[in-house]
Amino acid sequence: MSLPLPAGNFRAYLFDCDGTIADSMPLHYAAWCSALDEWDCEFPEELFYAWGGRPIADIIATLNERHGLAMPVDTVALRQEELYQRSLPELTAVPEVLAHIEDAHGRIPFAVVSGSTRESVTASLGTLGLLDRFESLVCAGDYTRPKPDPEAFLLAARRLGVPPADCLVFEDTDLGIQAATAAGMASVRVPHPRERAAAV
Repeated sequence: MSLPLPAGNFRAYLFDCDGTIADSMPLHYAAWCSALDEWDCEFPEELFYAWGGRPIADIIATLNERHGLAMPVDTVALRQEELYQRSLPELTAVPEVLAHIEDAHGRIPFAVVSGSTRESVTASLGTLGLLDRFESLVCAGDYTRPKPDPEAFLLAARRLGVPPADCLVFEDTDLGIQAATAAGMASVRVPHPRERAAAV
C-alpha cells in the first residue's frame, strides 16, 4: 500500500511520531495494558485508538474518572514509558511514511511534532536509525496547548523558517489532523495498523 500526498509544492514536512513514523501504537498499547493492570484498570483497544493524540496525563485522569480510581498520574505515566522503552527492540517504521522520508530527505527540512516526551521520541527515532533526519523535534513540554490546538505545528514551522501554508503534515490521529488544519497546513492521514493490514 502507498500513501498518496495532496497536491502542492511543499517546503517542509512535519511528522507526528507514534503511529506515523514509528509503528509504535501496538507496543504503546501493550505497555498501557501492563501498566494499568497493576491498578486493575481496563483500557479497551478501541478506546486507545479513539483517544490517539491525547496527552498521557489526560488519558490517565480520564480513566480515573471512568473507573472511579485514584491512580497517581505521574507514577502510571512513568511506568507506561518504562514498559514501552523495554519493547523498543521490536519497533519498526511505518513503511509508507518511511518511503516519503527517504524520498524527500536532503531536499526539504523535516520536523517531528509529537505529544510524547522528548525522551520517548528520541528513543523511538534512534531505534529506527532516523533521528538525524530531522532538523527539529517539537515534543511535550515545548508548547502549552496540545493538539488539536495548532500551537505545536506552528512552532515547528517557525523553527524551520517555513510558512505554515508551505508545510505538509503527516498524522495518524483525528486530533493531529484537526491541529494541522487549524495551523493552515495541508495534511495526509496515516492509517492505523489494523487499517493497513486490512488493505494488504
